[in-house]
Amino acid sequence: MGDKTVRNAILKGGEFLVRETSPQEVFIPEELNEEQRMARKMVEDFLEQEIYPNVSKIEKQEDNIVVRLLKKTGDLGLLGAHMPPEYGGMALDTNTNSVISEAFGPAGSFIVAFAAHTGIGMLPILYFGTEEQKQKYLPGLISGDLKAAYCLTEPGSGSDALAAKTRADLSADGKYYILNGQKMWISNAGFADIFIVFAKIDGEKFTGFIVERNTPGLTLGAEEDKMGIKGSSTRQVFFENVHVPVENVLGEIGKGHLIAFNALNIGRYKLGIMCLGGCKKTIEMATRYANERHQFGQPIGNFGAIQYKLAEMAIRTFAGESAAYRTSQLMQDRKEAAEAEGKSYGQAMLEAAEEYAIECSILKVYGSEATDYCVDENVQIHGGIGFSEEYPAARAYRDSRINRIYEGTNEINRMLLVDQLLRRALKGHFDLVGPAWAVQKELAAMPSFEQWKGPYAEERRAVADFKKIILMTAGAAAKMQMDGKLNLKEEQEILLNCADMLIDLFVAESMLLRVQKLSERADKPQPQAVYDAMLQVFLHDATARMTKNATDALCSFAEGDLLKTFLMGLKRFAKYPPVNVKEKRRLIAQALRQAQGWCF
Repeated sequence: MGDKTVRNAILKGGEFLVRETSPQEVFIPEELNEEQRMARKMVEDFLEQEIYPNVSKIEKQEDNIVVRLLKKTGDLGLLGAHMPPEYGGMALDTNTNSVISEAFGPAGSFIVAFAAHTGIGMLPILYFGTEEQKQKYLPGLISGDLKAAYCLTEPGSGSDALAAKTRADLSADGKYYILNGQKMWISNAGFADIFIVFAKIDGEKFTGFIVERNTPGLTLGAEEDKMGIKGSSTRQVFFENVHVPVENVLGEIGKGHLIAFNALNIGRYKLGIMCLGGCKKTIEMATRYANERHQFGQPIGNFGAIQYKLAEMAIRTFAGESAAYRTSQLMQDRKEAAEAEGKSYGQAMLEAAEEYAIECSILKVYGSEATDYCVDENVQIHGGIGFSEEYPAARAYRDSRINRIYEGTNEINRMLLVDQLLRRALKGHFDLVGPAWAVQKELAAMPSFEQWKGPYAEERRAVADFKKIILMTAGAAAKMQMDGKLNLKEEQEILLNCADMLIDLFVAESMLLRVQKLSERADKPQPQAVYDAMLQVFLHDATARMTKNATDALCSFAEGDLLKTFLMGLKRFAKYPPVNVKEKRRLIAQALRQAQGWCF
């Protein structure tokens, strides 16, 4: 599991921007232990035996199959892998739960039901429920005898969740809250026994409720006809004078936003890592087809255009995986620290997810967009066959698209992660002003020609310079706001530029730390040159993206000599050496083709 003595000084959420991390501080997938590998194998076997043979039934929602499959995952203990043993759970560590989530990634529509049940369906009760509520509902949810759904979105409130119109009024006898309103896009609605519902008491106090399916007045709309994830149940839920016992209020009255947003933090993390699991399966599909399909007398995988696609799919997946397991270990360390302070299992989990909300948003955005790239290029590699619904490439393409929308759109997540970073800095969570001021002073000084030394010197310098670029750009924007010359809340384009730079930084640094750590291991599945190639291509491309995002942002609010100064500084900090990306990608593609799929 790595050197725990090194990990005692746990990196705070968002602190990656201003603090250097050593390879010994991070966890990488190659360090998974035997128990964790067995957990992955169990899920993979479940998919081979229960999911893939039943894809057609799942897609058509026949024979109540998703409900029966959820019960089977409950029998295997998978629904409660992240739950305390006193309610029937297994309380597995965060890395093991990450492995389980990733392994479920290729499960298509079924993973929507599984994730909604185990995440936003169960976690609000664990995080915020009373002991009586936990005892009443969690054992059945963990066994699979009960199924859960989460009712937040309404016709008039999507990203703006607090604009909800569903209303709750206390009955005359004080025993019930009477709910009226409607929710839409509710996953698992068609078969859920328990609904986590958000409504405004007296039309004002946004509050969570646990609502049982058989409560009079609760009705469902028809199944939605969706672009993808067709096998998942998605319906509207209507509440007409639904009487909910007062003891089913979830958390504090008027504090429903804490439930809604905290449940989404871990949901975003899990979605990101599930997406990466889907990427790996897509890479296998694409690689096998590239090896088998012949044109012009040879496999199409021999052609540089195809090798580019395969390699880029692998690079993006490897990079995202590096960031995901780094975050997984951070959450595990934070959870252990909270438990050592006497916090309950659920409270410790909540605090860990909340601490790394920025990283969770990064992984959600990065993972969903990496998946979209992979499934799109997979269709392209398959050609006409990829466009046919008779083959899995088309379904994967359709299913992937929702990932950039739910759990908060990627645009909302981008703006959230920047906002959270600035808020934490203002609250003294970590020092952002000092490092930003140091960069400004460096800009005013003569350029340093000091050479970085040691293994991965250029890569380490590139990551350090990425941090300087962000601190320069975001610091200048923040200064403009303080001077009353800019209102960042109204400048979403600048926020999106900063978010993309933060995403590239966190992923690039995570990838570098993993490759550095792998360089010291003899048991890695590929030669070090392949890992080095992935890192170098990623940094080469990320430097270009970083330059463009910083330029776009700076030109949005600076002009004249000030802009020239910033652009000169940007040129100084964006100096990763040119890379022969063609040969590097061919090396990566060759490893994939020899292994017939993911091999890292």
